Amino acid sequence: MPDENLLATLENGLRQSRTTRSRLNARLADLEAEAERVRTELNEMDAIISQTEAAMFRILSSMFGAAQSAAPPSDAEIEFALRRDAAANARPTTQTPPSHAPFQQSQPQPQEHHFRHHIPPIRSDVAPKSDRFFERTIPHAAAVLLKESGGPLHVNELYNRLLEGGFQFTGQNPTISIAVSLNRNRRFRKVAPGTFDLTIRDAAQAS
Repeated sequence: MPDENLLATLENGLRQSRTTRSRLNARLADLEAEAERVRTELNEMDAIISQTEAAMFRILSSMFGAAQSAAPPSDAEIEFALRRDAAANARPTTQTPPSHAPFQQSQPQPQEHHFRHHIPPIRSDVAPKSDRFFERTIPHAAAVLLKESGGPLHVNELYNRLLEGGFQFTGQNPTISIAVSLNRNRRFRKVAPGTFDLTIRDAAQAS
């Protein structure tokens, strides 16, 4: 009789152990299936990350290549921009010449320069060294630079030094913007294509 009771107890324990094992095995299968789904999602995220990185690299490469290949405006292009700006800002005359008098050109012809001069390159490695030209105008900053240089400067060199001083350009052609701005201001005079100096050197001291 005691043996039968012991056998029944053991059989009951065996059934419970088998039930527990089945439950744990089912749970393990669920966890393995969940792990497989997570691995699949990780692989998909890796693919998305790789595609995004590749797209960013292509965009940055194209932007860098465009910046490298975009040459700064030549002196001829700068001179053309100055003539166009002067024509756009010319004041129309209010006096009508007599009918018998021949028509005369009221605007002076742009001065032609037939000598060669050094054109400094626009440096690609320019980094701001200070913020002294931050939120300054081009004429104000250029007057300071021309005073410091002791002589005329080409717009390319002015551009380089303005960047070093923290000046922030917004236009697509900053060197043309510099040339037009200085050409409009009587404090500056053009001494060669794309090259400017102070009209009166002592004028910079009052700025």
